[in-house]
Amino acid sequence: MEKLFKLKDNNTTVKVEVLAGITTFMTMAYILAVNPSILSTTGMDPTAILISTCLASFVGTIVMAFMANYPFVLAPGMGLNAYFAYTVCGTMGYDWKVALAAVAVEGIIFIILSLTNVREAIFNAIPMTLKKGVSAGIGLYIAFIGLQGAKVIVSNDSTLVSCIEFPENFHTAGICALLALIGVIITTILYVKGYRAAILIGIVATWALGMIAQATGLYQIDVKNGFYSLYPSLQMTDFTKIGETFGAVFKADFSGVRIVDFIVVLFSFLFVDLFDTIGTLVGVATKADMLDEDGKLPNIKNALLADAIATTAGAVFGTSTTTTYVESSTGVGAGGRTGLTALVSAGLFLVAIFFAPIFTAIPSFATAPALIFVGFLMVSAIVQIDFDDISEAIPAYLCFLVMPLMYSISDGIAMGVISYVLLNLFTGKTKKITPLMYILTVLFVCKYIFI
Repeated sequence: MEKLFKLKDNNTTVKVEVLAGITTFMTMAYILAVNPSILSTTGMDPTAILISTCLASFVGTIVMAFMANYPFVLAPGMGLNAYFAYTVCGTMGYDWKVALAAVAVEGIIFIILSLTNVREAIFNAIPMTLKKGVSAGIGLYIAFIGLQGAKVIVSNDSTLVSCIEFPENFHTAGICALLALIGVIITTILYVKGYRAAILIGIVATWALGMIAQATGLYQIDVKNGFYSLYPSLQMTDFTKIGETFGAVFKADFSGVRIVDFIVVLFSFLFVDLFDTIGTLVGVATKADMLDEDGKLPNIKNALLADAIATTAGAVFGTSTTTTYVESSTGVGAGGRTGLTALVSAGLFLVAIFFAPIFTAIPSFATAPALIFVGFLMVSAIVQIDFDDISEAIPAYLCFLVMPLMYSISDGIAMGVISYVLLNLFTGKTKKITPLMYILTVLFVCKYIFI
């Protein structure tokens, strides 16, 4: 392990890395239930999607572990899967095999860009101030996701979002929200007391409290409204289903596809995946103190290459774009610093193929405390921003403000980059702006106009 992952150099141990890997997987396990639910609306088989999700996550994360030695875990991306299902296959009416072909082409383009240092150059072009803003923004973003998943924050016609009214639907959404808040308290107390496994224990403890609540009648099953049994079920997966999606990308029928529409779809996948991945790497690496004094991430080329390989492999298996997950920050928060963390998570994704019903039983309110607490840890990057320099502070501020409000990492980066260039350009501080930052600004503006 020491030889493979350089544990001592990264000031970590096998025990810490294993716990971090389990923690990351448990906060990501929801994708095993959500991805089949979303992609199956296209006509794809849910079981086949579940298997392809596990395989794509396993392959991408294994490559990340051994090529880059980073604790980053990959899986089919949320948002990208929705675009795949509801826009490309829904609104635009394309067959899911054509959408998979677009994902495969995207992955191949990313492999080329990663080998030619283009993606690395974009990562390095982002100023350190914006990198701190990205880290803080991702902290707010994942905390917001956690609060939503736990039903603590709900939609509101007047204010967009508001706090749940606990007495209303107490035995479903209300008790879930309450258990999530209790989980945050448990996680925080354990973390303050110095328990390395605080985040993982918090997830398990919250889940256990949920099962107790179900046993006592405090939590009641309401399948129609999305409240399922909290008890894991022992069922085996039907492996023959994978044949329905594996290799389907090579059977796509392009006879009714307009080339212009396909290019728009392709670039949409490219753009969102590119900056979501870069944003995640920036945020998680910043929190883990992996960036060097110049704000660069050593060995980033291999990390980006692993992400590109995962996307291509995922398309062949039969799932939407596979990308680096922001939930990797929970493993980093638990002390994970090397590829061993990723290796453990990858192994669990492989195991999940056989026992998927167990892992899909992990409720979102149980993983919410981890996301909320790690969000706090990542927001701490804000203290390193120089708020006395307005030209540096405002772009960082917009970056971490926009991410949760627009529900997008790439939009947060876009607002940060555009404001950074314009503010420094019109205040005469052009020496701070690199040529690539000008190019990125133009691309972001074009994205909002044309895509």
